[in-house]
Amino acid sequence: MLRKNKTKTNRIIRHLRLRKRVSGTPERPRLSLHPSLLHLEAQIVNDFEGKTLFGFSTKAKDFKKATGLKKGGNVKAAESFGKFVAEKAKEKGVSKVVFDRSGVLYHGRVKAFADAARQGGLSF
Repeated sequence: MLRKNKTKTNRIIRHLRLRKRVSGTPERPRLSLHPSLLHLEAQIVNDFEGKTLFGFSTKAKDFKKATGLKKGGNVKAAESFGKFVAEKAKEKGVSKVVFDRSGVLYHGRVKAFADAARQGGLSF
C-alpha cells in the first residue's frame, strides 16, 4: 500500500492558504523564504509585475565568504542569513517587505531568519 507524504501535503496547503493574503507590490515586495534540510533560500519578489527582484541562498559564495559558515541548515546560519539578506536588500533600496514563510511553521530557523532580518533593517 502506497502512503502519501502528509507533512509535505500539509505544508503545501498552508502555503496556498497564505498566498491568498500575502502578495508583493512594487512598494512592498514579498520576501519568500524556502528552508530545505541543508540550506535556506530567499527571494524578494514583485508579484504585481511577476518578477523576482533578487534572490539569495546559503549556498552562495558571497554568503559563505561574508559569514565564514560552512553549514547552512542550522539556526546560527539562519540568523546570519537573515542579516545578510537584510543588508543586501537595503543596498538595493528595499526596506519594507511582506514576509512569506512558504507554509513552514514559524519557529526554529524560520523565526531566527525573520528576527535577524528585522534587526538588519527590514520591516515586516
